[in-house]
Amino acid sequence: MSEMLKIKLSIANRVYPLTIAPEQEEGLRKAAKEIEAMIKQFEQSYSVRDKQDVLAMCALQFASQVEQKQIDKESVSEHVEEKLVALNRLLHEQLNS
Repeated sequence: MSEMLKIKLSIANRVYPLTIAPEQEEGLRKAAKEIEAMIKQFEQSYSVRDKQDVLAMCALQFASQVEQKQIDKESVSEHVEEKLVALNRLLHEQLNS
C-alpha cells in the first residue's frame, strides 16, 4: 500500500488541505486549475461576484458535462448493439443458406 500524500489546493481563494493517494495528485491539481479558470470566466462573462454563485455555476457545468457524456455513451452503445444484431443476422443468413 502506497503512502498517503498531503497536499493543499486553492479554490476560490480558499485553501483545502487533502490527504490523498499519490496517483490522485495530478488529477486533483488539474481539476482545481480548471475550476479556477471557470470561476474567472464566469466572473468576467456574467459579472458575478458572489463566490457561492460562481461555484454553483461551476458545479452545474461539470455535472452537466458528466451527464452529457453518459447520455452520449449510452447512445453509442445502442447504435453499436443495433449494428451487431444486424451483422449477426446477416451471418446467420449466410451460414444457413
